[in-house]
Amino acid sequence: MALTLTNFRPAAMDPAPERIHIGDDGRVAAEAAPGARVVDLNGAYLSPGWCDLHVHVWHGGTDISIRAAEAGRGTGVTAMADAGSAGEASFHGLREYVIDPSAETIKAFLNIGSIGLVACNRVPELIDWRSIDIDRTLAVIEANRDVICGIKVRASGVIVGSWGITPAKIAKRVAEMTNLPLMVHVGEPPPLIDEVFDILSEGDIVTHCFNGKPAGSIRDTPALFAQAQELAARGIRMDIGHGGASFNFETARVSIADGLRPFSISTDLHRVSIVSPVYDMANTMSKLLAVGLPFDDVVEASTNAPRSILGLGGAEGATPGQLADFTAFDLADTAIEVLDSQGNSMVMDRVFEPRATIMGGDMQPAARRIP
Repeated sequence: MALTLTNFRPAAMDPAPERIHIGDDGRVAAEAAPGARVVDLNGAYLSPGWCDLHVHVWHGGTDISIRAAEAGRGTGVTAMADAGSAGEASFHGLREYVIDPSAETIKAFLNIGSIGLVACNRVPELIDWRSIDIDRTLAVIEANRDVICGIKVRASGVIVGSWGITPAKIAKRVAEMTNLPLMVHVGEPPPLIDEVFDILSEGDIVTHCFNGKPAGSIRDTPALFAQAQELAARGIRMDIGHGGASFNFETARVSIADGLRPFSISTDLHRVSIVSPVYDMANTMSKLLAVGLPFDDVVEASTNAPRSILGLGGAEGATPGQLADFTAFDLADTAIEVLDSQGNSMVMDRVFEPRATIMGGDMQPAARRIP
């Protein structure tokens, strides 16, 4: 359906339009189509579609995943990346049953462990060398280049045990061989976080960057924080990846105050974290705003930055010829108590309230989950 969007405040768009015309083909047009439906957004913000860089949506293929729709348009998100739910042995199922039929744009980081997160931490995907099949992993990547956006490795002790840094090094080598970024989950050692930092290069992603785990946090020592800042300056992307165990208010607050701003805001939404403490993308964005990340940076880290990793348009999305992909939202005054992943509480006085998503000529309502 042809649409004309009016009465909105552009966010993270360049140039900033006063109105947006969408043709019958779902693409932005220079002029309104005959009979176009005029949509008054009542002064809401309008940004490129929100993009969640870290979700787990291989529902039925892992014991931790939710349905893609639970992370998607109903909560303001039009694009997302599954972060390693599937390894090479089950990626065909993730593609056929989740990626291809979903209304949202979904891409995936392929887990370096062949079994992925089929039984999550109960049966870790990186027990020993038998857990990785490089030949089959390379074959799956080549057959799915259009949807695989990177390699994922969970480099923390509960997963790798005494194997330490080796799986991350193998994952990095595969990423280099295939010219893809590496997304590395950091947490409790082994390996130590500085061992992980030492193998990263421009374009790689550190997810759970503001976790508060002892001996697994960038705030453990001044030298570690300085190294994290140096990596960010070199183009290594710091990603939130909130999750049920990997975001700490104080770590985020002091790091942002000291000049380290995350590249991307993501939820690590899964069967447990969707209940508490994460809920959805809007609540996660609101938490970053509350700990000191400026509004414009929050929007950028939830739209243009992660969309660039998925090969999607961003700030230029209102340019004629682009496929329409937008999120309409408000920033509302409120008082809501929320938790981080360690059970620390905070009262937020402003929250992002998604109102609608527009993909092509299809407009659907959206809302934040209420903690």
